[in-house]
Amino acid sequence: MRQATRVGGLPPLRIGNLDIGFPVVQAALSGYSDWPMRVIARRHGASYTLCEVMLDQFLVQVKDRQKNRHFLHISDEERPVGGQLMGAEPEQFAAGAARLVQAGFDVIDINFGCPVKKVLGRCRGGYHLSQPPVALEIIRRTRDIVPSEIPVTVKMRRGIDDTPAARDAFYQILEGAWDAGVAAVTIHGRTVEQRYQGPSRWEFLQEVCQAFPTKTILGSGDLFTAADCLRMIRTTGVRGVTVARGAIGNPWIFHQARCLAETGQLPPPPSVGEQREVLREHWQLAEQLYGEERAARLMRKFGIKYAAAHPQYEEIRTAFAQVRSAADWHQVLENWYREDLPGQYPPTHLHAAYGSGVTG
Repeated sequence: MRQATRVGGLPPLRIGNLDIGFPVVQAALSGYSDWPMRVIARRHGASYTLCEVMLDQFLVQVKDRQKNRHFLHISDEERPVGGQLMGAEPEQFAAGAARLVQAGFDVIDINFGCPVKKVLGRCRGGYHLSQPPVALEIIRRTRDIVPSEIPVTVKMRRGIDDTPAARDAFYQILEGAWDAGVAAVTIHGRTVEQRYQGPSRWEFLQEVCQAFPTKTILGSGDLFTAADCLRMIRTTGVRGVTVARGAIGNPWIFHQARCLAETGQLPPPPSVGEQREVLREHWQLAEQLYGEERAARLMRKFGIKYAAAHPQYEEIRTAFAQVRSAADWHQVLENWYREDLPGQYPPTHLHAAYGSGVTG
């Protein structure tokens, strides 16, 4: 096992028995953090990634067919990689966790944070923050069925809402999770009720870190730049951060955070030529996993996000939105990425728009 070292004075992240390394990692992102996105993130400095959240019910029933293989596809290059799980019933949840272990994931992550309405309506995700007994039963059953050498982690928001009862429920679940043997907890600074509206309360993360100074707590929420990542670590005391929406179409954020930590200087944004090579690389990985037709449908949304780093963002976004085939994708690169111009950091006004359709 590799020995992690300090970078820029930041202690390396450790989850259970796993040495992760630089403490800026990629979060689970529903509809996004598939194998191609995770591999691209790893190649650009992410020390750990999580797959998009999967339902326990789906995992128990899924067959090893071509159309489903991408859900559980992992490769040695991306290890360690976490599998994130969401569900309603403790017994079925544990069975889903066992399926993720069988698939080879290095960490099993329990999602108690998803704020999407249809998820909450089915008593999944963030809904569990309103029912500590069920949440803790899920954690205990999952920890019991997962082999002891594989860490179990939990993703939470700071509560279902901002009532005193919700705060009490949060701490009841958190304390019970430590007692059950959870290796790390990621806390998003918004409530479930907030979804992605309003600021993430980083001061709450600081409060939790002060209450549990020896535990591995990661932070999440409003991490759109390398500076955001380092500031959250240094001001709240979290052991690491999980970048979610800020990593979509922006794998460079991990390298940027590492450079900023090491030198105190932010590297220039990727040039248009550097962007072109990553867009080609991401496409090749997607086509390898899904085939050309399906890759074209799925990669449109990534292209739209990648466009934010191009100085002609509006035109590029429109061009990617019209992609229907491999030929279309490569034509966009030929038309707009041929000249190696200076790139740009994604404009701040785009950050709020990243919330639509994303859970993590």
